[in-house]
Amino acid sequence: MKVGLAQINTIVGDMEGNRALILDAYRRLVADGAELVVFPELAVCGYPPRDLLFKRRFVPDNLASLEAIAAEVGEIPAVVGFVDNNPAKRGRRFFNAAAWCHNGRVRHTARKCLLPTYDVFDEDRYFEAAAKPVVVDFSGARVGITVCEDIWTGPVVETSRHYRSDPLAQLAERGVDLVINLSASPWHYGKDSTRLQTVGQAAGRAGCPVVYVNAVGGNDELIFDGHSLVMRPGGELVGALAGFAPEVRVIDTGDGGGEAVADTFEQSECADIHDALVLGLRDYARKSGFRRALVGLSGGIDSAITAALAAGALGAEQVTGISLPSPISSEHSRDDAAALARNLGIAYHTLPIGSVVEAAENTLQSLFEGRDRDVTEENIQARARGLLLMAVSNKFGALLLTTGNKSEIAVGYCTLYGDMAGGLAVISDLPKTKVFELARWMNREREIIPWNTIEKPPSAELRPDQKDEDSLPPYPVLDRILKLYVEEGHSSAEIIAEGIDEAAVRDIIRKVDLNEYKRKQAAPGLKISPLAFGVGRRIPIVQRYVS
Repeated sequence: MKVGLAQINTIVGDMEGNRALILDAYRRLVADGAELVVFPELAVCGYPPRDLLFKRRFVPDNLASLEAIAAEVGEIPAVVGFVDNNPAKRGRRFFNAAAWCHNGRVRHTARKCLLPTYDVFDEDRYFEAAAKPVVVDFSGARVGITVCEDIWTGPVVETSRHYRSDPLAQLAERGVDLVINLSASPWHYGKDSTRLQTVGQAAGRAGCPVVYVNAVGGNDELIFDGHSLVMRPGGELVGALAGFAPEVRVIDTGDGGGEAVADTFEQSECADIHDALVLGLRDYARKSGFRRALVGLSGGIDSAITAALAAGALGAEQVTGISLPSPISSEHSRDDAAALARNLGIAYHTLPIGSVVEAAENTLQSLFEGRDRDVTEENIQARARGLLLMAVSNKFGALLLTTGNKSEIAVGYCTLYGDMAGGLAVISDLPKTKVFELARWMNREREIIPWNTIEKPPSAELRPDQKDEDSLPPYPVLDRILKLYVEEGHSSAEIIAEGIDEAAVRDIIRKVDLNEYKRKQAAPGLKISPLAFGVGRRIPIVQRYVS
């Protein structure tokens, strides 16, 4: 069967805009010879709608939009994700569903069986689970309809232990000829291989080809990467769409020759991280109504990477970099910031903060009299920068991007209302070691990030001769501790048993736990790791458990 894969970028709640995307993709794929067209999960309303589902008009508006879509569907069926009402008086009010639209009407409705509640997912809050998947007889074939998590079962997937039913086993028992999967599966590094294994396993268990159609685009902190594909039993990849970009394509699931695999379907991890962050930043800005971005340039690697990603996402002409030197700022940091701006071709301005800091210290002098200078005065510098950057953001309507990386945010090596001020934390899920890897990857063909920025010791430059390693272990050690503790959930004893210095482990874990209050006030950050500081990690601020 020639199946049209509609890998589209929807906006949550934009019923009219999403409908236009759906119908445009449908017409293009029908013109290209599709015999069946498949869209991502909840394409009608966008994913994830979260508590918009509780607004009185949201689900009825989504149903009205689906009806309008179905009216435009002709001889070639389209399978479209939407929110359905639950007519029963028990259970959740809604179903996460897929509509089989054909000849002007919704002919069949399939509902999601497995509802994820781990990491960023909270579908049991909104949806009722279906008892079994739906099979549609079409054109001499039996087509099984699944929605995202329904195929994430079996030995490859650890989360399968949470579920009492197995939709793939149910489909295999019913003898299907094709399985389609409407998905909205967020990306993180390392997921590509797991997804290939999962879809391949699903094809093997069902005994037929699987058509996997994933959403693409950024919605809040989540980045949907596309990478839609068709796989036959035995793990044969028939065809695959682009990563991190919309694409529509017809792929024949039959036994003929294989289809092309997009160039960006398989690439290096740094290329994936770059493309994911560019997509996430572009969509966060575009979908929120911003055309311009603003970055405070310190001359350090984090702000340099953030500015380079912003230029890639929005265009250099839409990005402004601002240097905010204090009397402590080194000359080479000022030079590196200016060099970066030249390399990127972005607008560049300098706003010295000395007078702002002096004014704040003079105002506080009588209250602070008799007390030694400490981190308080250091943070006044960071907050002076935040004050000025937010003023520029307000005046010019530019989205201020915060520049902190995951390593710093984890241990609280950042200043509330200072360098944490802004609308989006672009690299907040990127450990410092990966920041360096990404910078070198960006410079693979020419210098974009000044080499001096990459090679000099990292420093916040809030006191003379300050270095990050004055307060923190070397970043390779710090990032290893954080991966084990934050992402994998190991205890301090287990981490120490890995051969890492005990004092460093206990100090870092203490800092992670103490700084939960800062992360709760941070700008939303783009998720690219298996576990980010965000909606997928729910640690109490007030707690006394010591691991």
